[in-house]
Amino acid sequence: MNLPTPWPQVPGRLGDWVGQDLSIPATTIAYMRQNFADDYISRRYINTREGLCADLYLVYCSSRPGGILGHQPLVCFPNNGWIHDETLSSQIVSRSGRPINCLVHRFHKPAPAYQQMVVLNFYILNGQITLSEREFSSPWGRRPNLSGDPARYVAQVQISSNLESSARTAAAQMADVLLAFLPGPKDRVRATAGGD
Repeated sequence: MNLPTPWPQVPGRLGDWVGQDLSIPATTIAYMRQNFADDYISRRYINTREGLCADLYLVYCSSRPGGILGHQPLVCFPNNGWIHDETLSSQIVSRSGRPINCLVHRFHKPAPAYQQMVVLNFYILNGQITLSEREFSSPWGRRPNLSGDPARYVAQVQISSNLESSARTAAAQMADVLLAFLPGPKDRVRATAGGD
């Protein structure tokens, strides 16, 4: 099942942020297809005016919403050599003033190639923001969406950067636009295909 307006049509320019699609490893694409990801993008956004950079990763599962289970930073980042430091509950505020709860995951890679990474993560379940996979891990979430109901889905939003301030600034700028691509509880989708 596809989004009425697909993720790749998320604007490449969001305020002062300019995005460029990132390649997704074949093993990741195979995993997502096997686990019913109906739409996804991976994109790097750069804000040259403020000297900021953040990566946006989106996954949408509607044909079998529970297929997104286990596809989360605490699994994917350690599987790619990152060491988990901590996870905290937090909140961002979108440009429209909407508060959005999120998890802040912090990771690092040890010396000699020391790096750090902050990942803001949340899910949208049938139009409502949630932080817990328990909300869609029930038998209901695992059943196929045979009716093709566009308002029955789980989407995951990850915004990551080596600086938490960059991830938070990007998330605040992007959140309203991203949420507009997803059906609300009454099937409404506000985003339309169009320019940046």
